[in-house]
Amino acid sequence: MAPKIYLETTIISYLAARPSKDLITAAHQQVTRDWWQNRRRDFDLFSSQLVIQESSAGDAAVAQARLQLLSDISLVQVSVDCVSLARALVEKGPIPEKAAVDALHIAIATVHGMDYLLTWNCKHIANAEMQKAVKRICRNAGYEPPVICTPEELSGD
Repeated sequence: MAPKIYLETTIISYLAARPSKDLITAAHQQVTRDWWQNRRRDFDLFSSQLVIQESSAGDAAVAQARLQLLSDISLVQVSVDCVSLARALVEKGPIPEKAAVDALHIAIATVHGMDYLLTWNCKHIANAEMQKAVKRICRNAGYEPPVICTPEELSGD
């Protein structure tokens, strides 16, 4: 059985976006495209209705491209357990209230037993300073959290 990955919205956004003029963002986009082309088949990919909702926003043509990328990705449910764990990540942990949606992404991946949560959101999700508290809260709730990383960290090289 292949490892399971929860794809957070930034991954889909980077895949569908026009190349950025910002060098760092452009590099992240290219790393994401390389990962998508070369590594995604090594994993079972999952996402959620939350990612569908976020991907539907903004420019209609780009939103359509994001939704097309998600069309063959399995969706996991946003359950009461996911919402409860997300609430704990905000109330007891390092995730600020303004980033409650980011906590929900972490909770969804955790509750559904994902091996990895793939993201470019390094402010509130793939944030090394927050990981210890995130892991503690998830484990105290009876879950093993996924490895939270960027495509660069999961390149297989």
